[in-house]
Amino acid sequence: MAEKEIWTTLKVLTWTKEYLLSKGVDNARLEAEWLLCAATGLDRVGLYMQYDKPLNEKELYDYRAMVSRRARREPLQHILGSQEFYGLDFDVCPDVLIPRHDTEVLITQVLAHCPAAKLVLDVGTGSGCIAITLKKHLPDAHVTAIDISSAALLIAGQNAKKLGVEIDLREGSLFAPVVGCQFDVIVSNPPYIPSAHISELDQEVRDFDPLIALDGGTDGLDIYRTLIPSAWQYLNTGGWLFVEIGIGQEHDVQQLFQQTERYDKPIIIPDPAGIKRVVGAQRKSEV
Repeated sequence: MAEKEIWTTLKVLTWTKEYLLSKGVDNARLEAEWLLCAATGLDRVGLYMQYDKPLNEKELYDYRAMVSRRARREPLQHILGSQEFYGLDFDVCPDVLIPRHDTEVLITQVLAHCPAAKLVLDVGTGSGCIAITLKKHLPDAHVTAIDISSAALLIAGQNAKKLGVEIDLREGSLFAPVVGCQFDVIVSNPPYIPSAHISELDQEVRDFDPLIALDGGTDGLDIYRTLIPSAWQYLNTGGWLFVEIGIGQEHDVQQLFQQTERYDKPIIIPDPAGIKRVVGAQRKSEV
């Protein structure tokens, strides 16, 4: 009788790295480690300390299932069920856009320009990563989060509870759920990918992120054309509106602010890679 093959931690990681590389997965070794941590309950240091340890049947079964999903290019975040954002761990699923570190620029700008904000609105909250992070850093603020998707709001509520904050979740499109309300700062990461470019996106984005969170219409600016001219009505005097934008959209979005004649001169802020990522402007004192 042939001896049963023994799969140690090191052997599993070595095999998985090559397999995922063959499937076009970047950072294959690191991702193999994260998946194995999930299957074994160890952290990465624990893996290093137990390179020669054989995996048991359950660990192998669970790990193989996760590797198979990743080989089909399902996002690692969906397999693990979470994504780190601004130092916090957020639950994610196919109902919400996976938080990107690019979006952290929105957080830094709100904290820099509105450190005393008491009334904050997040339009299109998704996983709640923006609203919850702002609440963590502005604990005295009342933070309201809107989304058109009831499924997304469930995840946002789950994340708020997990991270120990209270935010006001409201379902609806744009400002419909907050008619008559005023805020010190409004922040939004709307869909901004031009419709014709959706098919060109990386498979992990195109096939797994919700289309409603990606598709911004013909030129990617559909939501901005409503959001920017409408937002000033919901801002207190001197309040700020910050929006995330796509590559090359800064001048068009800046123009949308200027056309309203309701805001001071917009500012454009790059992300750490130097890409213009956020446009913000303050409501004029007199409009």
